[in-house]
Amino acid sequence: MPRDGQSPLVELVAMVRPIVGYAADFPSGHEIRRHRHAAAQLIYGATGVMTVTTDDGRWIVPPQRAVWVPPRASHAIRMTGDVQMRTLYLDPARLRDPPSACCVVHVSPLLRECILRVIAFAQPYAEHGREARLAAVVADEIEAARVAPFHLPMPRDPRLLAITTRLAQAPGDRRALDAWGRIAGASPRTLARLFHRETGMGFTRWRQHARLLRALELLAAGGSVTEVALDLGYDSTSAFITMFRESLGATPGRYFSRSQASEEPGAAGRSPSARRRSATRAAAPSRRSAVPKT
Repeated sequence: MPRDGQSPLVELVAMVRPIVGYAADFPSGHEIRRHRHAAAQLIYGATGVMTVTTDDGRWIVPPQRAVWVPPRASHAIRMTGDVQMRTLYLDPARLRDPPSACCVVHVSPLLRECILRVIAFAQPYAEHGREARLAAVVADEIEAARVAPFHLPMPRDPRLLAITTRLAQAPGDRRALDAWGRIAGASPRTLARLFHRETGMGFTRWRQHARLLRALELLAAGGSVTEVALDLGYDSTSAFITMFRESLGATPGRYFSRSQASEEPGAAGRSPSARRRSATRAAAPSRRSAVPKT
């Protein structure tokens, strides 16, 4: 796996101003290989789910969330469901205290509208015009954004990594820690200590979190709640729904329907009939071409 200094440095946009927007749509299953950017990124998904992978773990980015990627951080992205990706490239010096590591953040209605507006900027914009003022609002909104718990930390110890890699791919595996210990060649006590030290979580909590994040991917890909519950090792659909609601504050159906209802700019302020008309227009095939990197 390439490290930060070995993955290619990709420049899709010229940083002629402190903030530059970029839009691209991707089909489900599309993968963007490891790469870096000189600028910081705020990668927002209006639809679909993105999985961002770095040396420090995986970040699942559901609809109406965004992931912050620091400058020169090596990352890869996988799409689940059709993804409408809207990216802001930023000079982190414009933020008073920019995050030093990747993190998923909640996107407020104001920040969402600002992202879409920046995408439409004609570059380079006037340094003291309304675009510059809006760029300052974007910086404030990013700093005020709440971090969302969609990070699955990955360890570096090879014994633990052998376990977590398998569980990240198949989180429905029910084997206990002592069974994994026989595979990894370490005692359950040693593995338990390593889990806390390298991921900040116990084994049971880490696996449950892996299940939750995998559930977001499977549901975004069109899986039914029952199918996803069984795939993830739950004894019943109700047990899975309870876990999902306790973690994210809504049932799977409500969580995704709520995201879809707010995916259009300004949707919250329009009448239901206006939203239906907009949805009908949006159903026409997109002519936007995808690009190989973000």
